[in-house]
Amino acid sequence: MNKDNVLKKQFNKQDVQRVRNVLTGKAGERTTEGIGYTKKREFHKEGDVWTEDGREWTIKDGFKQNITRLDKAKELVTPMFCPSCNKIMKERLDAPIYKYFRRCFNCQAEFEMRLRIKGLWEDYQKQLDNATIDHLIEHVNNHYNSSFEETNEGWMSEAGEMQKWRGGINKDLAQKSLDETIKYLESLKK
Repeated sequence: MNKDNVLKKQFNKQDVQRVRNVLTGKAGERTTEGIGYTKKREFHKEGDVWTEDGREWTIKDGFKQNITRLDKAKELVTPMFCPSCNKIMKERLDAPIYKYFRRCFNCQAEFEMRLRIKGLWEDYQKQLDNATIDHLIEHVNNHYNSSFEETNEGWMSEAGEMQKWRGGINKDLAQKSLDETIKYLESLKK
């Protein structure tokens, strides 16, 4: 037996437990028992939201993350890697496709190709068109409703003078126009 292969140091219990923890996927577990104060441990699942030290936290993709005011803005930014295929999204078509479909151009092209093979392309196209029309109807409704709530009591000019204008929106005519527009948009659905 070769003397170089002989273990020169004996492993203690803590070292063995650490290796066991790493192999079983529990790398963060303790390997020794402590004496004294122990902090109360709370275990959270994926998607849980809790407050700790005045900050909100959640678990996303297995990682504990801080919830900030910018989380919604982070969703608008195109990520570096595609969530579907994990490839770098660097092509010029990836950003606009990601904003609408939440995947890269190549993943979207592959998805659409599979739909065509299965014969579901027409249904998918109708679903996209109807979703666009629904969004447009919602936009038109919001525009008309904000117009109805506007007051026409006066206007402040650039010189700081209050100008009083007469007139206003004919609400009956505007409502009739809104109903006709929505009826026309609904007729475009397939």
